[in-house]
Amino acid sequence: MKKRLHAFWLTCFIFITLSLFFTAKSFSQSLIFGNEKARVEVGINVGPLFFLGDLGGHHGRGTTFLKDLNLPLTKIMKGVFVTLYPNEWFGLRAAADIGELEGYDNIINTKGVNELWRKQRNLDFRTNLSEAYVAGEIFPLMLLFGGENYQPRLRPYGVIGVGVFHFNPQGSLTDANGNTKWYYLQPLHTEGEGFSELPQRKNYSLTQMNILMGFGAKYYVSDRVNISLEVLHRKTFTDYIDDVSTEYIDPNLFDKHLTPQNAAVAKEIFDKTSSIYVAGAARFSPGSQRGDPTQNDAYFSFSLKLAVRLGPIFDNMYNRNVANHMKCPARF
Repeated sequence: MKKRLHAFWLTCFIFITLSLFFTAKSFSQSLIFGNEKARVEVGINVGPLFFLGDLGGHHGRGTTFLKDLNLPLTKIMKGVFVTLYPNEWFGLRAAADIGELEGYDNIINTKGVNELWRKQRNLDFRTNLSEAYVAGEIFPLMLLFGGENYQPRLRPYGVIGVGVFHFNPQGSLTDANGNTKWYYLQPLHTEGEGFSELPQRKNYSLTQMNILMGFGAKYYVSDRVNISLEVLHRKTFTDYIDDVSTEYIDPNLFDKHLTPQNAAVAKEIFDKTSSIYVAGAARFSPGSQRGDPTQNDAYFSFSLKLAVRLGPIFDNMYNRNVANHMKCPARF
């Protein structure tokens, strides 16, 4: 697990290093794309981060996106980015972000049978999240109308990209005294991932790929500084960010495949049915639904981005030469 985490941060380092390399190269060699000089911006972003998965949700049957969004579980994502603009309508971004994700069944308001089932399930999770990605920014109005006579301060744009993210879900157990302890869930194989009796359930990796899609609006405070508001959705290829996906298994399998210590924890944490929601409720039997395998987990963020343009701010060689001729002699 530590090797995977180190590999992830090495990937982040490579992304940023390559970006800074091209930034420096743009100053020393005046990278030219068409008739324009490439511009480079560096910046930071911060904003709320939301999880969309099997745990939690609102009234009715669980579904996707905003309908099942739990605002009380909002977390903050922070990040840094470097963007290369070869022209006015396209940018190539490299970025790295960190944040947290959470999900709890016990916060659901009980109004019907669907909510009751999920609340009775009584599962929870939390995880730190790290991601690195590359994405393209497209400014449609600049593509259609861009030119010397069209330089608006406010510019809408779309984003699409690909990245890698790392997670490591934990679940909680609370003792009779009200003390809560958190356990990493992947080593507990709560749904029998990797067990020979369930060959269709493979071990899930804690480092996964994602696809990013979103949109935003960029406002130029000055030629040097700009701010943006951006919504960025991450489509993932795993249903185990919250460690919940398919069905309950026979708890005896934990004794067969895990150490006695892990087996004892797994038996308690994989099925936390609580009779406080339904009097006399029993634990779920093997094969009962635990999650929805038809929908992978996802997450999205709203970000406020602050960017600073590096290097000279002149967009063409003529303006650069004019500025150079207007400089004072070095002796002054």
